Amino acid sequence: MGLISLTHALWAQPVTDVKIDTDGSVHMPAQSVPVSEFLSPEGKAYLAEHLVGMTNPDSQKLVNGVPALIAGYLDRQRELFPVQKEDTTIGAVHAVIYQPADGIPPENRNKVLINLHGGGFSGCWLGCAELESLPIAHLGRIKVVSLDYRQGPDYRFPAASEDVAAAYRELLKTYRPENIGIYGCSAGGMLTGMAVAWFQQHDLPRPGAIGILCAGVAPTGAAFGGDANYFTMPMGEGRVLPPPSADSNDSIVGGLGYFAGTDPRNPLIAPTSDPAVLAKFPPTMIVSATRGFELSNAVYTHIQLAKLDVPAELYVWEGMFHGFFYNPDVPESRECFDLIIKFFNKWLGKA
Repeated sequence: MGLISLTHALWAQPVTDVKIDTDGSVHMPAQSVPVSEFLSPEGKAYLAEHLVGMTNPDSQKLVNGVPALIAGYLDRQRELFPVQKEDTTIGAVHAVIYQPADGIPPENRNKVLINLHGGGFSGCWLGCAELESLPIAHLGRIKVVSLDYRQGPDYRFPAASEDVAAAYRELLKTYRPENIGIYGCSAGGMLTGMAVAWFQQHDLPRPGAIGILCAGVAPTGAAFGGDANYFTMPMGEGRVLPPPSADSNDSIVGGLGYFAGTDPRNPLIAPTSDPAVLAKFPPTMIVSATRGFELSNAVYTHIQLAKLDVPAELYVWEGMFHGFFYNPDVPESRECFDLIIKFFNKWLGKA
């Protein structure tokens, strides 16, 4: 009865200036969107700070390879999450190994996580690698290997996939595949799924589990595609995407120089394009947020995995935005860290 009453109440509201085209396109009037009441007080302040910062062009200037808007979070993470750090090469790929400062407990000594950093396939090494690796290595008490994979503009697809495969092949000499996890945020989340598809084509065993964070692995239009392009970009990033033209071939793939000349539906780029590839995925964790511009792609990726009976877990943080967990001082980020660690603890080592 409550749902029926709510429906009647909604229909009783005065009609606003919303116009619907025959093809289902919706034209909405300008409106104000407040910060979600479900966010923690720290989360509310963080969202406001992020949105105001995104309107400042200086926020995107690089500070030691990291956008100024998030550079402070890196300093804070280094303070909160002490680790042992080793610069090395794995399978001819430059990498940095992070281990908890007080050592790895016995239950994790035969396990390793590979981190694939974000940065649009064009940068953010080493900064984004540390933002994604420090909390997981320290809090999860596990070794994290972050790969300095090849990116644009100097390299093109499939260079990054080749690098991940080379490092993975080398790690397989020490670790069983079911004891290796792979995760990454944004471009790194995309690359995580791409790497699993690449492994299949090159006869490498699948890893024990993967985390596709702030991303999905579906072919898209502009940005990450779907409804999220239109409602999360202004609410999460303070900007609006231009409407696609009728003959537009724009896509997140086409918009990234690393993918120049590729087919966005190639399953080695967008694994959801081929159910046979997707069906062989390991247990997969997908992380997004209601203001994350990857939300639609993440949701779509999750349902495609679930349809194929691949163990898949989708976590969406209310009120947060793309890559929100880089800031370690908000409860929502700590929740995310905890769930990432629980996910890999649950699945790694399961043959």
